[in-house]
Amino acid sequence: MSDTLNSVSEKRQLDVERVREDFPVLQTKVRGKDLVYLDNAATSQKPQVVIDALSDYYTSSNANIHRAVHHLSEKATALHDQARETVRQFLNAASTEEIIFTRGTTEAINLVASSFGGSKVASGDRILISAMEHHSNIVPWQMLAERAGAHLDVIPMDRRGVLDLGRAEELLTERTKLLSIVHVSNALGTVNPVKTLIDMAHSKGIPVLVDGAQSVPHLHVDVRALDADFFAFSGHKVYGPTGIGVLYGKRDLLNAMPPYQGGGDMIRSVSFEKTTWNSLPYKFEAGTPDIGGAIGLAAALRYLSEFDMADVEAHEHDLLTYATERLQNMPKVTIIGTSPDKAGAISFIVDGVHPHDLGTFLDHDGVAIRTGHHCAQPVMDFYGCAATARASFAIYNSRSEIDHFAESLENTIKIFS
Repeated sequence: MSDTLNSVSEKRQLDVERVREDFPVLQTKVRGKDLVYLDNAATSQKPQVVIDALSDYYTSSNANIHRAVHHLSEKATALHDQARETVRQFLNAASTEEIIFTRGTTEAINLVASSFGGSKVASGDRILISAMEHHSNIVPWQMLAERAGAHLDVIPMDRRGVLDLGRAEELLTERTKLLSIVHVSNALGTVNPVKTLIDMAHSKGIPVLVDGAQSVPHLHVDVRALDADFFAFSGHKVYGPTGIGVLYGKRDLLNAMPPYQGGGDMIRSVSFEKTTWNSLPYKFEAGTPDIGGAIGLAAALRYLSEFDMADVEAHEHDLLTYATERLQNMPKVTIIGTSPDKAGAISFIVDGVHPHDLGTFLDHDGVAIRTGHHCAQPVMDFYGCAATARASFAIYNSRSEIDHFAESLENTIKIFS
């Protein structure tokens, strides 16, 4: 097992059929049909190397970290430290002190809302988000605003699912304490111009959190090039385990923030009179961490790093373009979200057919899509629909799977007609 992404001297060719062999679950039959898994925005499937990394840890290295001098603990600690370094390299962070392990994007955002927000946001202040946010990037800020007596501002979008940058500039005021913005919309697939928004906010001294849950699997991410102050993502959407995620934060900001939770590794010393905090990153990692999850996440990032991200982007853009063409030619189908810059997902509705019915009928053909509000109810309200159907793509999907999906959808529409 390599502990450095830089050890990959030559990138793999993105041969979809060979890639599919790396993912055991893709050999599954659903009701006698080949599985066509197009629910990757909800969670991605796991390559064998990730499954092996988890199994190997629990088989031969299971122990708590940082708390013993015996062999298994030292081995587990080394693997966990290597995992943090792998994440650092993947994001191009300056230091492992800037990599905080969390349970996922949701907890990472809540950490910033509670710690940074709790110490920086006061009555009359403002927090800025966008109209296409996931609930996880709305609710924590609403809770903070209610506690602090602050106000939540929202950058509007047009019917294509494109943000109004002019209005964003107006909403970034001297009272704005933070901009928290999604990189890629899970409900629409829109790729937001986060670098432009970060520069815009920084010109007014406003820090920025980027929700990268949907961007990390599909786009090259360099947190220093973006100049993001905070960046959050989840392991399970980038071929890793569930229950593990990452908050990147600039060291100066993290050092100035109070702890998020108390106990365990986040302390340096404890007495009944006073407790002192541990150094970064441990100050924000109270309790026993998800050691296996971190090791599995590192394996997933190493796996993805075997490929040139430009090839990954090109492959998935081709799938998205092809699926869009197929759906545009179907009667009664309306695509929700038509931004010229999209990644990973396509959402749609069918006149006269509830998305849940679509999902059920497609499942009988072995096709897995997501139906519902996608934890983005304000987006659904904007488009005047209660729910959409969503097909979302990954490195292992193919054009032939798009064909299978499209044919199944056409047959379903005929049945309901």
